Amino acid sequence: MTAPTIRRARPEERSAVAAYLDDWGMRLVARLDELHDAASDDAIVAVDDRGSIVGLATYRASGDTAELTTLRVSERTAGTGSALVEAVVAAIAALGARRLWLITTNDNLDALRFYQRRGFRLVEIRSGAVDRSRATIKPSITEIGELDIPIRDEIVLERSI
Repeated sequence: MTAPTIRRARPEERSAVAAYLDDWGMRLVARLDELHDAASDDAIVAVDDRGSIVGLATYRASGDTAELTTLRVSERTAGTGSALVEAVVAAIAALGARRLWLITTNDNLDALRFYQRRGFRLVEIRSGAVDRSRATIKPSITEIGELDIPIRDEIVLERSI
């Protein structure tokens, strides 16, 4: 299998981006005590040789910072996630951003490992933030996550550009 092509999502792909997010349950992102529709963000896609989306990163830039709102790939450990992160870094650097940040949850050990290996640092733990989101804005958040770890907290990571 050839490596996917990494590029900005085209305007005509907005519905495919939204569908990819929906398929993974990642369209409505609860973080920072608010619900955010990631389908409205800028997107970088990984597409296979048939033109199908096999990976996606969404982000939003503001001034000298940008938030990586979602990252998902269909096949893990193939380098696609890393390529998507680096494409986001290039895109936001061109806009003048100097910092990229994101939020994950305390149960997501794979994400914590992945991001730290790519230069991100843990900068904040928002204790009980997921519990608050579950109670107020997104009741569909499960209580138990990966490896049977209770999902309670948001962890903020950032990378200098």
